[in-house]
Amino acid sequence: MSSTSSHLSKTSATSPDSAARAILVGVEIGRSGHFDRTLDELALLAESAGDTPVARVIARRQAPDAALFVGSGKADEIKLLVQAHQAHTVLFDQAISPAQQRNLERVLGVPVADRTALILEIFAARAKSHEGKLQVELARLQYLATRLVRRWSHLERQSGGIGMRGGPGEAQIELDRRMIDERIKATKERLKKVQRQRGTQRRARERNEVFKVSLVGYTNAGKSTLFNALVKARSYAANQLFATLDTTTRSMYLEAAGTSISLSDTVGFIRDLPHKLVEAFRATLQEAAEADLLLHVVDAASPVLDEQMIEVERVLEEIGAAGIPQILVYNKLDALEDSQRPRGLVDSLERPGAGPRVPRVFVSALTGEGLDLLREQIVQAMQAHGLNDLESAPFAHNLNDRHEHEQH
Repeated sequence: MSSTSSHLSKTSATSPDSAARAILVGVEIGRSGHFDRTLDELALLAESAGDTPVARVIARRQAPDAALFVGSGKADEIKLLVQAHQAHTVLFDQAISPAQQRNLERVLGVPVADRTALILEIFAARAKSHEGKLQVELARLQYLATRLVRRWSHLERQSGGIGMRGGPGEAQIELDRRMIDERIKATKERLKKVQRQRGTQRRARERNEVFKVSLVGYTNAGKSTLFNALVKARSYAANQLFATLDTTTRSMYLEAAGTSISLSDTVGFIRDLPHKLVEAFRATLQEAAEADLLLHVVDAASPVLDEQMIEVERVLEEIGAAGIPQILVYNKLDALEDSQRPRGLVDSLERPGAGPRVPRVFVSALTGEGLDLLREQIVQAMQAHGLNDLESAPFAHNLNDRHEHEQH
């Protein structure tokens, strides 16, 4: 449960330990290409933040209403739903401006948050490492610099009190812009130090000629489960969005190659990932940008896997990793019906965006099916990379199955 939910007023309809009830709102603007009519992903995000979706509202407009985003009529409709369900918050699937947020809160009588705020809240709760916390802090401060946000009660100790959701008489504290700017500057400096340390570790691997492989993919595609299966690790994995945020790097021995490689598990991508988060997590994503090979993990059972793959490719382009060789790993083979299973577990597929054909391997990280074939494809990629004399390649025991950065 999110800590914002746990700070509900004593006069609220639910106890402080209950999840906050949320109304989900999606607005299709014009002919927008990425619109989720089901709002299923927003519901998963809400649940990941500790909220309980109780109603969903779909609206369509040619352009956003300048004052209320959805217009006064739809806002009144949402207000009736808030009252009928005794909801505590309204969550929008699209980004809304600070003015629209404040106007909506006045009309609806409950805190309002958009997709960006929701993702930031999840990231703040899930970041464990020192670097991850710094990156979330930077993105959060950059977001708060433009608005007053009341969903950030779990960071009030760090920020001098940003307020909490719920309760009559709740104070909205005006954040001093200069203070935020100073904290952004200080956080960036601290991040630079961490990035220098990461660069030193990366150069050490390069001196040892370790073949670097990074797992990338849409959030909840099963990357961490696959990572654990390949390196026999115990990294946290769960069936939820953004279960893990911090990059973990381990040594993975390939018997067919007679050597070890470096395998990194990175943060999952998501549609409309806020640009500030991509910017803040650039150091973590740099692990993918400097890899020799990317394992693009796809949820083979997802009904929208094509859209998810396109989004991953978009972020890879943004971080300068689009040109790195890929193997498509269609995970969750165990979740497919017999009629959906492929005839063979290895073939090739054109990358989204009319890219070159790349190897595709169907696997189940849960049952282990197809993992041997994936290892074979990695060895072939190493040979294509120029590591032909694999038997003489140096071992990567220096990784010692450790995390890339210590938790503080």
